[in-house]
Amino acid sequence: MFLRTIGKEEATGAVADIYARQAAQLGFVMEATRCFTARPDLLPIYTEFSDRIRAGFSLGVREWRLITLIAAKHIPSSYCSLVYGQQLVVDLGSRDAVVAVQRDFRSAGLPARDVAMLAYAEAVARDASRIGQHDIDALRIHGFTDTQICDIALCAAFRCFVSRFFDAMGARAEPRFEEGGEAFREGMAAGGG
Repeated sequence: MFLRTIGKEEATGAVADIYARQAAQLGFVMEATRCFTARPDLLPIYTEFSDRIRAGFSLGVREWRLITLIAAKHIPSSYCSLVYGQQLVVDLGSRDAVVAVQRDFRSAGLPARDVAMLAYAEAVARDASRIGQHDIDALRIHGFTDTQICDIALCAAFRCFVSRFFDAMGARAEPRFEEGGEAFREGMAAGGG
């Protein structure tokens, strides 16, 4: 981490509560979480906002992870690619499948609906100003509702914000997210794929 953040042992109040919940869930406090404690007043706000986006997300957890992986690739963010790549291993069946999606989701054997969703997420991450009605129509052809289209955009745009922030703060992936061998780590690396 480039800046001083609050360590687990020195956390108090809402920060300590958030740290304790994450440590109970994961066994550790992520550097991504600690990033916000350079401004400790923001961690509870960020956590509540993130939790609300996810709680109301109209697509599944698998879709959240896929969208996040593709957005993180185009930031580019190795940290978020590794975290969400690891989470997708069970969803997609193997690390090789995750690397294939990271490399080129259009030729990774995903259903056409997923490809359409990820093409839109990619457009959001690359240059949302170029999105037009044709992009929305392409999603509607695959049965996406307006709420789901909004959520795809929100998930991808949210990832753009937080991934850039985490990288600017110097967050590094925890060892748990780097498991899986050199090919997996290289496949998830920023600029890789």
